[in-house]
Amino acid sequence: MFQSNRKRKSGIGSALSMAELIYHSVVRNVRKQHNNALVAIVMNMLQTVLFVVAFYVMFSILGMRGSAVRGDFLVYLMSGIFLYLTHVKALGAVVGSEGPASPMMQHAPMNTIIAIASAAMGALYIQVLSLFVILFIYHVAFTPITIDQPIPAFGMLLTAWFTGCALGLVMLAIKPWFPSFVTIFSTVYQRANMIASGKMFLANSLPGYMLAMFDWNPLFHSIDQARGFAFINYNPRYSNWEYPLWVGLVLLMIGLMGEFYTRRHASISWNARR
Repeated sequence: MFQSNRKRKSGIGSALSMAELIYHSVVRNVRKQHNNALVAIVMNMLQTVLFVVAFYVMFSILGMRGSAVRGDFLVYLMSGIFLYLTHVKALGAVVGSEGPASPMMQHAPMNTIIAIASAAMGALYIQVLSLFVILFIYHVAFTPITIDQPIPAFGMLLTAWFTGCALGLVMLAIKPWFPSFVTIFSTVYQRANMIASGKMFLANSLPGYMLAMFDWNPLFHSIDQARGFAFINYNPRYSNWEYPLWVGLVLLMIGLMGEFYTRRHASISWNARR
């Protein structure tokens, strides 16, 4: 008697309502890292800068700068580090998003799809903003840089983000069933990709027996293709951009099916025995 009649929304109205919910959830996810959203973004930028400095020192000490592509050495480093961080940050954000048994799901407009989408978009927003700010500062304060094909290179960043989100969705579907395994796998996967992503070397310079150790990794293909688009002097022969896209789509479908099944069976009481 006291309930208001629900108005049926059109398809466009439902899409706008969901977009608004995702927007507010993205803001919440960004602010979750720190009370001040600006500080959260600055902390992410500092992490990226520290990665670049660490790899620059390591390459200089080990004398590996000659193995890099001819061009701006820091752009070579950043092309690998930006994609690696975007991939692992997207994976971690999706795995850590609100599950079906989360208290947030008790609010009527909220659902797991909105939580997953907002976590993924929040990770992408922070990484892209950090990317443009760092490249702008480097371009203005140090030396002008030139990206041969900036739009395709940015597309490779999106494929790295997409594959990270897709794998994170699979892990999120498994998480209520095997939480310890998902935690260990996520940590090992992120650490292993420090090497397996191929951000420290070029695919064209690898011998055949070593190439077989890395070409299974979609992030390896994304980074190598990004360097092909960023540098006019590098033409990747042993990687392609279609592979990470197809792997991401397959993982996305598996993750959506697993998440739908888990959502129907997960219970908040599962954690009572752990």
